[in-house]
Amino acid sequence: MPGGRLTQQERQQIALGLADGLAYAEIARRLDRPTSTVTREVMRNGGPAAYRADLAHRATERRAQRRGQAPPRVSTAAPQAHGRDPEAVREYEEAFTTVLMANGLSNRMMARVLVCLYTTDAGSLTASELVQRLQVSPASISKAIAFLESQSLVRRERDERRRERYIVDDDVWYQSMLASARANARLVETARQGVGVLGRDTPAAVRLENIARFLDFVTESITRAAEQAREILYAEPEAASGGERSDGAV
Repeated sequence: MPGGRLTQQERQQIALGLADGLAYAEIARRLDRPTSTVTREVMRNGGPAAYRADLAHRATERRAQRRGQAPPRVSTAAPQAHGRDPEAVREYEEAFTTVLMANGLSNRMMARVLVCLYTTDAGSLTASELVQRLQVSPASISKAIAFLESQSLVRRERDERRRERYIVDDDVWYQSMLASARANARLVETARQGVGVLGRDTPAAVRLENIARFLDFVTESITRAAEQAREILYAEPEAASGGERSDGAV
């Protein structure tokens, strides 16, 4: 499997693959590259709809030049607990960020902040700690947190020193699913308003009513599933996976 940076010819093949509607995995297979390499390349350079091989290649060259001109920086990465391999952790965080971006969290900084919180044992960090870990500006952290909080993906509270901490606890995914359901409910209401405006028996109104019925069903299913599955968030890993208990009983 070839290593190193992508060549301009490989980027052109990626652009052609995207134009043909190929999945990242298929494009990667044709290039004999890891899927994560292709996914990261596309998401870093405008996403599948805006990716252009020539612009991506020039952007990569500019980044390489800036890195070459920049003075060496002393690493401020936090020491790894539990004997973790720092390089393996870094690679995992990069892969996790790429997956979140491919699944709808299109802003890279927002995805990085969320991954940083999820891979912290405490499940919470202050703004200054996020700035230090990610080596970005406070404004970037503030903007990312504001969006993540609006999507119920993080919450904030003050610690004993009156500092705001940003938290991803077990209940965050449950609350995020409910927020998604509420957003769907608003779409249902808006679609049904259109039915009245366009005339109930018209083709456009029928289309909107079908959309409303579909989203209504999905919303109800999401809410019911979230309620039923909430206890999994608080279960011990062995109990949640159906494995054996520590006392040997199944």
